[in-house]
Amino acid sequence: MQISVLDQEIQHEICETGLDGDKAGDGEFDDDGKPRRTGTVWTASAHIITAVIGSGVLSLSWAMAQLGWIAGVGTLLLFSCIAYYTSSLLADCYRSSNSNYGKRNYSYMEAVKTNLGGIKYNACGFLQYTFLSGMLVGYTITASISMVAIRKSNCFRKNGHEDPCEFSNNPYMIALGIVEIFVSQIPNFHKLSWLSIIAAIMSFGYAFTGMGLAFAKIISGNGARTTLPGVGVRIDSTVADRVLRMFTAAGNMAFACAYSSILIEIQDTLKSSPPENKEMKKANMIGMFTSTTLYLLCCCLGYAAFGNHAPGNMLTGFVFYEPFWVVDLANVFIVVHLVGAYQVVAQPVFKVVESWISSRWPESSFVTEEYPISISSKRNAHCPKEDQTRNN
Repeated sequence: MQISVLDQEIQHEICETGLDGDKAGDGEFDDDGKPRRTGTVWTASAHIITAVIGSGVLSLSWAMAQLGWIAGVGTLLLFSCIAYYTSSLLADCYRSSNSNYGKRNYSYMEAVKTNLGGIKYNACGFLQYTFLSGMLVGYTITASISMVAIRKSNCFRKNGHEDPCEFSNNPYMIALGIVEIFVSQIPNFHKLSWLSIIAAIMSFGYAFTGMGLAFAKIISGNGARTTLPGVGVRIDSTVADRVLRMFTAAGNMAFACAYSSILIEIQDTLKSSPPENKEMKKANMIGMFTSTTLYLLCCCLGYAAFGNHAPGNMLTGFVFYEPFWVVDLANVFIVVHLVGAYQVVAQPVFKVVESWISSRWPESSFVTEEYPISISSKRNAHCPKEDQTRNN
């Protein structure tokens, strides 16, 4: 007998929650037949902050140094406004035709297909997943650098600042990959809220640590000289070098504000009432206001502290040697945050890969069945897997 998609989803939900058949259909599902979404403005805001605020916030002081006070602050505010405006437009694309009862688009790619279709759909898909995959590689490298920074910090403390203390990043990247394999067993965005909240707290932790250390340097009277136009053309550089640094700095600021490629997936976690687009616009405002405020504080305090010689990363560049334990703790915050951010960004990638695998080998028991870990006597030891896709 052919089992309908809805019946399969209900059966899967019973396996996941331990509900019996009489209760499964009693208010447990949304209008599209999928398990009822429970996300709120605050959980969506946590997802946004986790995705937007990365360890790159600690390099914004370098970007400010390249652009100067006026152009640096103006560029950051401009990209923040653009990100908020475009995100608000994209929030209206979650449902087609009607913002309350229209067909849901479960991902950024489905929204593109519904509104544009054709070659634009394929082109956007290629760009989106290339961009997300690149971010995942960057998160892995950045997290391993912070791990090595902790080891270097301890080495400097024991052997002095003259010791080179050189260590390979490779073992730490491998270790992080193993951790992500286990964390990636979180089935979808709906079950990821707790990790996003922890990651968002971690991002505030290391950002405020960097700001605190920079502020301490300023009030101690050791702040460096700053200029309105930023770093000029040095003796050992050319005009072309100066222009390249300015565009790189502007690109860093633009990248720091971008999260549109996972916005629809975040919006798909929200409850259907109030309307998702209105709640998502509130989350956009909270997320962008919070991240922009944090960015401005970091780049302005960092630039005021280090001037035109601001480092690429205030914590891993070892501008600060003391106190060691504060720098180490901030780098731990970075690692924990990037573990969570990795999962937030990876969910759309997991979904498209698993959907393709399920359609490519539908008869494979390895692909089509799952064996959940039982944590309650009400759970079944084995449940059929209707579609091994994320965010369903």
